[in-house]
Amino acid sequence: MNMKSERGFSNGAAVIMVLLAFICIFPVLLLFMSSITSEASLLKNGYSVFPEEFGFDAYRYLWMSREKILRAYGMTIAQTSVGTSLSVVVTTLLAYPLSRKDLPGRNVIAFYIFFTMLFSGGMIPSYMMWTQMFHIKDTFFALIFPSLFLSGFAVIMMRTYFSTNIPDNVLEAAKIDGASEVKILLRIVLPMSKPILSTVGLMTALAYWNDWMNGLYYLTKRTDLYTIQNLLNRLITSADFLSNNQANSLLAANIQVPSVGVRMAVAVIAILPILVIYPFFQKGFVKGIVIGGVKG
Repeated sequence: MNMKSERGFSNGAAVIMVLLAFICIFPVLLLFMSSITSEASLLKNGYSVFPEEFGFDAYRYLWMSREKILRAYGMTIAQTSVGTSLSVVVTTLLAYPLSRKDLPGRNVIAFYIFFTMLFSGGMIPSYMMWTQMFHIKDTFFALIFPSLFLSGFAVIMMRTYFSTNIPDNVLEAAKIDGASEVKILLRIVLPMSKPILSTVGLMTALAYWNDWMNGLYYLTKRTDLYTIQNLLNRLITSADFLSNNQANSLLAANIQVPSVGVRMAVAVIAILPILVIYPFFQKGFVKGIVIGGVKG
């Protein structure tokens, strides 16, 4: 390939990347602009990047409900922090033994984990198990354990990383020096596995942060345990919630309830921390996905 062809290929690749970046950024930009568009303009013209009339009633409304928003934010942060930490620990403790070729029954356990990626018992048996056997309904644990606590895909990906990127001779040398399996894991394996740990951690954190189904199914009385996603879902699906809250304080402040714009505003608030945190994990995330997913 000559210099001219290489330059043409680079320019074409740059154009494609710019288009892909625009496709990714445009929905977020549209979401934000819709959140600062007046309710009348939204109802009249729909969503637009260049609104006819700006308005901040959605954020004014959320500010008046700041106690609920802050509580939901706190629950989301707690759910994400605790759930991600426990999930990464359990995933590591399961993936590391599976990466060792001398583990008895290694293939059987790996097949069982892979089987759960293809088939599940369904929503009703899962609900009965968690509510009748483990009694987690209307508790904080309902936000942690069902469906998100352990991912078969994450276990397989982390096991692949361990088996292909941790040299066997290093582990053997540690064994000869008298190191236990726990010490090998903590002192050797984990420091060499930062890319896959950050990858699994970020994937799990995103899943927890965006989760609303566990709260919908398992929180029927404890609305104080609602996360920001559950609150957003409540604002979207319950017209009564908005109408009941506009009767006194909003009418007294001469504020029209922005039933459409408030959805956009809550969504902006919900995704803002992820947009801020993601760039710091991007390098390790990409590296972990490539190494953990390509090699087998």
